Parts: sequence; structure tokens; C-alpha cells
Amino acid sequence: MAAVRPGLGRLHPGSTILFLCDMQEKFRHVAYFPQIVSVAARMLKVARLLDMPVVVTEQYPQGLGPTVPELGAEGLRAVPKTCFSMVPAVRQELDSRPQLCSVLLCGLETQACILNTALDLLERGLQVHVVVDACSSRSQVDRLVAMSRMRQSGAFLSTSEGLILQLVGDAAHPQFKEIQKIIKQPTPDSGLLGFFQGQNPLLR
Repeated sequence: MAAVRPGLGRLHPGSTILFLCDMQEKFRHVAYFPQIVSVAARMLKVARLLDMPVVVTEQYPQGLGPTVPELGAEGLRAVPKTCFSMVPAVRQELDSRPQLCSVLLCGLETQACILNTALDLLERGLQVHVVVDACSSRSQVDRLVAMSRMRQSGAFLSTSEGLILQLVGDAAHPQFKEIQKIIKQPTPDSGLLGFFQGQNPLLR
């Protein structure tokens, strides 16, 4: 595999891991929750087709409940945590995969566990790709500012389809036809269009 050029944000399935953060029953009140979970489920299907590792966490599951079934994470062991970052709970998983260069980050809430996970991963020298249509918060102001903060710190903000096509890389890929079925349906609107229309200086 060719070396990953720092700062470019190239993705390769063999050096990428998918993080699914805290999509649990008690967070159903979060803005655009069904849409976020739907997009995250799409990312999970693609990760499985490409044999990419996947990590699922649950924030204080005794109080906030299990991961919602519509994510489709059956067969994956959800790692419980209380820290507002996934990294302490999954450090062993990261340490066991020295080939990792990139993390795809989905889940809740953007200003809390997504932001803190991104900062911890960046501090470890990993490239972070925030799947913007698979992350949300109760407050859309918190969501927007957290995305800006992550980009300022060096994370990449990308849509699910852009990341999927970058991972596949070629229509001749042996899994492309299956992945094409997944992306054929447009992603649901998760309220992001206004964030990226130029009137928001935080995202410039």
C-alpha cells in the first residue's frame, strides 16, 4: 500500500477504521436522530463489505440504554464508557492496529463525544474524517460550532457518499455493485445545507 501523505486525507480500507459513537435509545430526542442513524448504518454496511474494522461505543448504557437496532450493529460488541471521548475505552483496539491511518467518525453528540474523540485521535497522529451527515446534537448551534472546531484542529469534514466513493476508489472494485446499491438512495436531509451555503463564517 502506498504511504498516506500527511494532511491530504486519502483513505484506504486497509488503514481505516469506522467509529460509531453512542447511538442509543435515550438519545432519540437529538435533532435528526433517525437520519443520522440511517447514514451511520450505511457506513457500517460499506465497512463490512470492505472488511474494515468497526468500533461501537455506548455512553453509560445503564442509564442511556443500548444501541438502537436500526443501526444494524448486531454481532458487534458495544464498548461501554463514561468518558466524553471514545478513545480511552477503545485504546486497546487502536494499539492493536498499528497500520491504522484514518478514522471515520459518526454519532452523538457532535459538541461532546464526537469533538473530544476527534481531538484525542488527532493527538495520536491519526487522520480524522467526520461524517457530517452522520453526526448531530440537540442544539444545532453546538453542532455547527463543534464542526468548525474540529476542522480548525485538522479534522476533515466529509459527507458519507464522498467518503464511501473514496474508499472504493474504482468502479471496477469487486464490491462496487453492492456498494452502488447502498448509495443509490440519496441520503436523508439532516439539516446541514444551510451550514455550507456561505453565510456561515464559522465554516469558512
